[in-house]
Amino acid sequence: MTTPPNNASPEVAATRAIAVGALLGLIFLSLAWELVLAPLRPGGSWLVLKALPLCIPLAGLLKNRMYTYRWLSLMVWVYFTEGAVRAVSDKAPSNYLAMIEVVLCLALFVACALHVRLRLKAAKTAS
Repeated sequence: MTTPPNNASPEVAATRAIAVGALLGLIFLSLAWELVLAPLRPGGSWLVLKALPLCIPLAGLLKNRMYTYRWLSLMVWVYFTEGAVRAVSDKAPSNYLAMIEVVLCLALFVACALHVRLRLKAAKTAS
């Protein structure tokens, strides 16, 4: 179920923009966190690979595929859990980065959930 972006309501367009922005934020945060800002080992760690699964749904969001919004809203909880655990167990600055990860995950989940709900509602009223 793909809807052309120009036919989308402002609310749908806003949720799409928030979802894409939050996903890009998570990707960049994961890379910066594990390579530069607070890596587990000096010079970076293999934990930077956690950014790779986040790159997969990016194409689906940019193509406005409803299925991607649905499964991404489930996948994001893995990153939320990692952020929540590291927010309480790591030392600064890593715990602050984990709190940012939690906020980005919540924004992504809410944006995906609202996007799906609004598009399904629009499809129901259109038919």
